[in-house]
Amino acid sequence: MPNEILSQHQKALRINLDAKRYGTFAEIGAGQEVARWFFRVGGASGTVAKTISAYDMAVSDAIYGPADRYVSRQRLRSMLDHEYVLLQERLGEKRGDQVAFFVFCRHRRHRQFQAPR
Repeated sequence: MPNEILSQHQKALRINLDAKRYGTFAEIGAGQEVARWFFRVGGASGTVAKTISAYDMAVSDAIYGPADRYVSRQRLRSMLDHEYVLLQERLGEKRGDQVAFFVFCRHRRHRQFQAPR
């Protein structure tokens, strides 16, 4: 149906069941909410090559290189580039003819939390 409105669950499952997509979810900041959906609905082994969450800025800098700001277009671009190169290097020869590789990167600010003293 062209006007069908799909839930998050239905969207993630539809992608998981598409054997032509395979890739990485990289999320920094406040967790891995997007990747969680793909695992939650089932069938993720056919879609997800890798998930990564770099919550600490020093860890993120070590993986993706230093950036002026943690949540920025520069950081997002470096994440996309880095993760896609890794997919190509590690899986290109084995799966590159059968699938379209993708990288989904997300960074999210989170509310500062300080425990009461």
